[in-house]
Amino acid sequence: MGSEKEYPVLWIAGAACTGCSVSTLNAVSPNIKNVLIDEVIPGSHINLRFHPTIMAGTGDMVIEVLENTAETKKGGFILVVEGSVPTEGDGIYCSLGEREEKTVSFMERVETLGRDALAVIGLGTCAAFGGIPAGKPNPTGCVGVKKLFEEKNINTPLINIPGCPPHPDWFVGTVASVLLAGLPDASELDEHNRPKLFFGNLIHENCSRRAYFDEGKFAKKLSDEGCLYELGCKGPVTYADCPTRLWNGGVSWCVGNNSPCIGCCEPGFPDIVSPFYEKIIDVDIPEIGECWK
Repeated sequence: MGSEKEYPVLWIAGAACTGCSVSTLNAVSPNIKNVLIDEVIPGSHINLRFHPTIMAGTGDMVIEVLENTAETKKGGFILVVEGSVPTEGDGIYCSLGEREEKTVSFMERVETLGRDALAVIGLGTCAAFGGIPAGKPNPTGCVGVKKLFEEKNINTPLINIPGCPPHPDWFVGTVASVLLAGLPDASELDEHNRPKLFFGNLIHENCSRRAYFDEGKFAKKLSDEGCLYELGCKGPVTYADCPTRLWNGGVSWCVGNNSPCIGCCEPGFPDIVSPFYEKIIDVDIPEIGECWK
């Protein structure tokens, strides 16, 4: 017991719908109990000390745990940020707890906790890139953690796990990797700080309907067989392993359910990939097959 290495985790949520938490709590193998209680990696385990959705405590008591952990475990805790960060009006549009009877903005929490953390995980597209709350006209000035860190000159290692919501394996796999091998180096992350292990290939490359694309067989309506490219599929511009990993315990995924990929793992979602059901244009797409010659 004495040789175990513990990683305290502080999980905070800002401009979010809690969907990232719900998705992660649905982890299958290992399940969330294994992750939070057991030694997923022998000799190492995490200690979730703060989570606004699932913790039983409320009020000053839990804020004290948050701040005490940040103080006593400085440089040794992992910060998980769920949701985007409202910055307009000095962060007035989202707060997390109080200090001396004054609200503390979520932006301040991300900044102060982020500086003192061992590493930060931006969980979900909102935390990674701003997501839906940052969509036009974005009156609250929502941004992703990476952009906030750049503006505040925070150099704490950041791992982005986008998705609306993210696949639970992406989070669990990232945590397990940190416990097993330490923080990833730059070569293991892409230019958006996403782990290449999960976001290293385009959905288009491994899509189960790729053969239809190569043959030029395109669906005319959502119930048709054929490639969904003409119906707005964003798989050709979206990096994620959804086609091979599948969702809901390996049952299916968006395209498997006759829905085009909507590009939810990409920066600029939802604005840059909208309208969801209109064909993307001005994008170079691999052309293979007789129909493209």
